[in-house]
Order: sequence, then structure tokens, then C-alpha cells
Amino acid sequence: MNAAAPALHLADPATVLPAIRKCLAEERLVPFLGAGVAALSAPAIPTDYEALAAALGKRVALPKRARGNPWAAAQYIESSRHRSTLDSLLREIFAAPVEPGPLHHFLAGLHLPLIVDAWYDGAMRGAMDGVLDWGEIQGITRAAIGEDRWFRAYDRKGAETPTVNAGGWATLLYKPHGSVTPVGNFLLADSDYVEVLTEIDIQNPIPDAVRLRRQGRGFLFLGCRFHDQLLRTYARQIMKRSRGPHFAVMGDADLTKNEIRFLRGQGIIPIAGGLAEFVTQLVA
Repeated sequence: MNAAAPALHLADPATVLPAIRKCLAEERLVPFLGAGVAALSAPAIPTDYEALAAALGKRVALPKRARGNPWAAAQYIESSRHRSTLDSLLREIFAAPVEPGPLHHFLAGLHLPLIVDAWYDGAMRGAMDGVLDWGEIQGITRAAIGEDRWFRAYDRKGAETPTVNAGGWATLLYKPHGSVTPVGNFLLADSDYVEVLTEIDIQNPIPDAVRLRRQGRGFLFLGCRFHDQLLRTYARQIMKRSRGPHFAVMGDADLTKNEIRFLRGQGIIPIAGGLAEFVTQLVA
């Protein structure tokens, strides 16, 4: 932890795991998966935003101001080489399949009303392959699509379907930033988020089915970081009007002051220890 950051009490996993298991069994917790969950499978894709920025930088010569910043790098590529080039590069970067891990299979077997997955891989969709009653909503870019839509819905076979159908699914997988599967939707460039961040406070970019299913529930953040304002904003708005309790496995992270303020401000209980160890205990 940063020496300059105020002390943050981290809960002992053994103390909170019984409550977490009980809340999951009672469908009172919404798993919120970040890039760190994909990292547990040791895939051949980026598993954090810094690695994603590096992957873009290997494919396109970036100006100094865009290096190391995935959002700025994506915006430069879109502006200088067209949106289709950016989408093609992102599909290439995330093309290698991520094998669903024990956590993905565990969550799929719970048949939860809502799972949020904030990274671009398709591992959670892969784990749901044997589940019959579920579907997915993904955030989409509004750049040059000529449609007044914030998201698209896909059934369990990957076919696009009207978003109204999401209300009838037993499990809804929500990918707010898009996903490489089934068709390759991506929100990453600064321009992707301009309108979203303008309207997200009034919840327009959040699907109705997500808003309904979060009510009366808490969130369990796994493999997430909140070191960028965009990531904090998305998490805060997706949590909006939820009840709690909220938990986050953050023990191995070098937390910034802003992350600590976010956790405290949102009433999120940070849990000590690494994600891999926590997952092992959770799914046992």
C-alpha cells in the first residue's frame, strides 16, 4: 500500500467468506468481475489496462501523450486510422480464447440473476455454455453506428436479440465495456465514453434489466481496480440504488488514495489476501 495513503482496514477472508457464500446462495450478491479474474487463467491476452495500452502501442506508433494510456491510445488510432482499424486491432488483441476458470464455472452454476463482467474476454460466456436460460447485454460504441442505442443483447447462442428479452432470462450477463465474443463490441476510445459519461448519472446507458436486478442486492468485486476515474464512475453508477453489503478483494493491490476514498465512500468492505487464494476458498 502507498505509504502516503491513509490506513485502510482489510477484512480477514475467513471472517467474511461465510457471509459472502450465504448472500450468493440467497441471490443477494452480484459478482462484478474485472480483468484480474481473466489473469487467473494465464491467458495470451492483456489482463490489465496497462498491458492493453502496451499491446496497442506495439501495433501502432503512438504519440508520446497516448503511450501507456489505453483510452488515449485507442482514441488516437480511431482518429488517425478510422474506427474499423481500432475494432480490428482489438479483436486481434483479444482473439486468443480465455479458458473459463473455477470461479467462472462456480458462478455459472449458481444461476444468479445478474453477473457483471467488466473485461473484454469471453470466459464467462464460455462457462455459461451448459446453462439453458441466460443471455448477455453488452455496451456498444455509438461512433458512426447511426443508431440511438447504448447496448445490444445476445442470446445464449450468440445471436442478437431485442433487449426487452433480457427481462425473461434467469441469468443476465452484463458486459458494460463490450466483449470480443460473440461479435466484437468494444468501448475503449475516449470518444466512446463522452456521451456515456454525460448521461450515466441519469442511468440511460445502464440497461433497464440491470437496474431492476441490482435492487436489494450488494456487489462482490473480484479482480477489479479503481485507480482511474472512468473505472470508479462505471462501478459507482452500476451499483447505484443497490442495497449492499458490498465486498472487494483488494489485498494484493497497491491502492491509490482515490481507490481508498472510493471504497470508503461506497461502503465497500475490502478483503485481505490475493484473488487466487480467495477464489480457491470461495469455490471449495
